[in-house]
Amino acid sequence: MNTKSSIFLSGGFRSDWQSKLLERYSDRFQFFNPREHNIAEPHLYASWDIHYVRKCDIIFAYMEASNPSGFGLIFEIGMAYALNKTIILVDERSEVDATFAKYFKIAHQPSGNVFKTLEEAFQFLDTFI
Repeated sequence: MNTKSSIFLSGGFRSDWQSKLLERYSDRFQFFNPREHNIAEPHLYASWDIHYVRKCDIIFAYMEASNPSGFGLIFEIGMAYALNKTIILVDERSEVDATFAKYFKIAHQPSGNVFKTLEEAFQFLDTFI
């Protein structure tokens, strides 16, 4: 039985970055996409996120330059690290905000695979195929 590896999409909703992954990789991976769950209550969507971080093989975390905080992303990276998941982090914001970069470096340590652009992260994700 050939099953697809699964990816949890962690990151902001200011752009439509998730659709770029889905367009490029939907035939190769299964996705858990919080953008699609349509849950409004924080305690319910947090439970959904936690469930699927546990279930995924890879967490793809995108800290886009326009993300105002990254608190959820940091939580999901920490949880994925504790569960020994593969973590791919794209950190755009640190390139444009030195103060943010100083504090966000804590997310780089558990990630191991840190990229400055989506395209660089996509090239790395290609190696999993």
